[in-house]
Amino acid sequence: MVNRLIALNTKHFADKQKNNRGYAETQTGEQLDELLRQEWLRQDVADIRAGREEKKDWLPFICPHYTAFKDNHRSQDSIIPEAFTFMTCVDIDNPKLVRRAFEKALEVNKDEMSEWYDMVLREAYSARGKGHIYIRIPKGMTIEEAQRAFCEELGFDADELLDASCFTPERYIYVTGIDQETFRSEHWLEPIEGGELEERREAYLQRGLDVDGRKLQASPSPSEGGDVQIPDKPQSAVQSATSCNQTPPPLEGLGEALGHVESATPRTLYIFDACMKEAELTPDVLIVEGHRHEALKSILSVGATQLLKKSELMGVLQVRMAQNWQDKNIQQLVDDFYSKYYDPNQKMSQFQRKVLAKSLRFTQMRNEKGEMRNGNEEMGNASEQDNSPILNLPEMPKKLPKVVQLLTSKTPDIYKPAVAHAIFPALGAHLWKVRFPYIDNVMHEATFMNVLMAGTGAGKDCISQPINHIMADIRKRDGENLKREADWKKEVNSKGSNKDKRQRPEGLVIQEVDPDMTNPAFVMRMAEADEHFLYTKMNEIDQFDALRGSAHGSQQFQIMCLAFDPDNRYGQTRVGTQSVTEKVCIRFNWNAATTIQKGQRYFARVLTDGPISRINFCTIPEREIGADMPVYGTYDASFDEELRPFIERLCRAAGVIDCPQAFRLAKKLKDECAEFARLSQSRVYENLSFRANVIAYLKACVLYICNDYKWSKEIEEFVRWSLKYDLWCKMQFFGEAIENANRQADEQTSRRGPRNLLELLPQEFTLHDADLIRQANGMDTRGTRNMLSQWVHRGYVLQMTDDSFSKIKKQK
Repeated sequence: MVNRLIALNTKHFADKQKNNRGYAETQTGEQLDELLRQEWLRQDVADIRAGREEKKDWLPFICPHYTAFKDNHRSQDSIIPEAFTFMTCVDIDNPKLVRRAFEKALEVNKDEMSEWYDMVLREAYSARGKGHIYIRIPKGMTIEEAQRAFCEELGFDADELLDASCFTPERYIYVTGIDQETFRSEHWLEPIEGGELEERREAYLQRGLDVDGRKLQASPSPSEGGDVQIPDKPQSAVQSATSCNQTPPPLEGLGEALGHVESATPRTLYIFDACMKEAELTPDVLIVEGHRHEALKSILSVGATQLLKKSELMGVLQVRMAQNWQDKNIQQLVDDFYSKYYDPNQKMSQFQRKVLAKSLRFTQMRNEKGEMRNGNEEMGNASEQDNSPILNLPEMPKKLPKVVQLLTSKTPDIYKPAVAHAIFPALGAHLWKVRFPYIDNVMHEATFMNVLMAGTGAGKDCISQPINHIMADIRKRDGENLKREADWKKEVNSKGSNKDKRQRPEGLVIQEVDPDMTNPAFVMRMAEADEHFLYTKMNEIDQFDALRGSAHGSQQFQIMCLAFDPDNRYGQTRVGTQSVTEKVCIRFNWNAATTIQKGQRYFARVLTDGPISRINFCTIPEREIGADMPVYGTYDASFDEELRPFIERLCRAAGVIDCPQAFRLAKKLKDECAEFARLSQSRVYENLSFRANVIAYLKACVLYICNDYKWSKEIEEFVRWSLKYDLWCKMQFFGEAIENANRQADEQTSRRGPRNLLELLPQEFTLHDADLIRQANGMDTRGTRNMLSQWVHRGYVLQMTDDSFSKIKKQK
């Protein structure tokens, strides 16, 4: 259950003799609703409107921007950046404009092409009959920017409507009763979590702002009596890195005793906080008397000293232990660790390698003036961004295309990404004689082959129910034709061998086939399908082996490859009059599931033969030991009724369908993948990206039809995510094996996939530096000059001398 929280004043109205406006404590959404239903609150609002203005100061209030303040003290000094709600409230102070503003706000909230689609959270009248519109702040916007942009969207002059008090982060809003509420979204008080939370915070960081969109403030030094802000909950890696403040200079007089202290940076703070998280500690233990020493020892033990220089660590402690970092016992602990345990030649652990790799991002996130870059680049701008489709399993967008939203609505969250990929073979099977022009001018049909690879007991059957409901109409028609076929067989078998026998019935279109069918049966079903897709779902990938032909054949892999290729030809020629002799174009969509190890073994002999690049892969992340059992929703008649219009649109589609937005997106994604391939120098990634982009494009076209031939930003975001996810799975499960197949046995490989080599080099570097980077990433040095030549030609670097280069900042 989602924990909906808000900072609420519960003392201001409890004692009318005291002004407690500086107080705000965390309350749940249920507690707030209970307050809004109080009869005395309704009466107070009525009294205020009747002329008793003094009662307004008695009203309770909420702080829309935060769920908590330090020590429940509502002030800017007590703000906890990590408690930011990514919500703000737009005041409509002119009563004559309130109704129009409410109506217009709901219009843009329903407009799928608007930037404010589904971003209005609540509308309510104030005590004086004015209006409050609570909105979700778009990613990267500050409070003021969001309010101004929203007012302009409604057609109002923001300068006339708003004043500076509307933008203060600690601002409060008097609340009125539930009867004054005119609209409430299902997302009201819903927290931003997971990948979206990290993306939003990082968007602020890349603008040089704190994680709540405020300007970074210099932390006061201990000598000035300042306190370090400690969040109530453990910070994630990105939270910790992005919530850092600019570090004060080392204390005067301590330089000689403490040695050189380097100011903390987002990179060094990220490393320290990641080690703290690995040690299963929270920031508050670093300021608790009696625990500081042991807590820091634990953090240093998991690898902080291997990843940070001593001077860097001291700069971090100056921020994270502002009151105690210069204590003698702390200094002695640091000295002991670096003198006794630090070894620059020691092999890094897997944890340390991951932290180091991600921390490298922060060295690239400042421009030439030292300011944070604007972080709106796409995944292909790999020289400035670490959000590649390789390093991290991409998180599914919260807002999904309508048909995907419906088909995953009954699925537990952990299974949603797998289901979102697995539904496409069954959806595509409904299209008949429909083609889509790809960017290479080749016509494709909606061919989808999906393999779900996950651990034993991971819940791979999660895809079954959505597929069953998608295939319900096809199965109904198949059932009728199967009965016709059975009646014909019964009639034929009842007659003697010399009797005239009726020919096989016409129009036996049977799309869903058994996974263990033989090759002749497959060819026959394909011939009778009249250009419809065949479909099957396999519980295990090795059920495909029934199609392999002979005991040692591999026709099943040939069928996989041909199915993806337009206008393919396949069949068999036999002499016998009862044998199947047909030539067909394979149209075959299918789903299969397998464990990761079994899937890797199954494709081990065809790593470079084409099946892997043509298949769409997905997975299920491993659950924590002892985690609660995921619970499914109910697939009832109402679910089928909601699904019906989407299926009908697919069945009605015909001919060549052109979706300009999908076409442009495919071109853009192709260019981004190509740029990442050039910078990472990964041939495997490049080869896999070609057909992965085709699969993503076909998904976009299917979603376009399902959405009644309307494009939406949800489709674009989903398709982009789907491509990243597919490539991540392929590189994760097969990347190293394909590298091994393409290289000599003695070449080193990397399990994590391609790296952006340009990112790993300093601003100015030499040919020798580039050689070392290639060697460190398992590549030989023979390709260094060719790589540098490409980078110069593409405008990534400038050649200074024969063997020295300088990175070029891309123009926005």
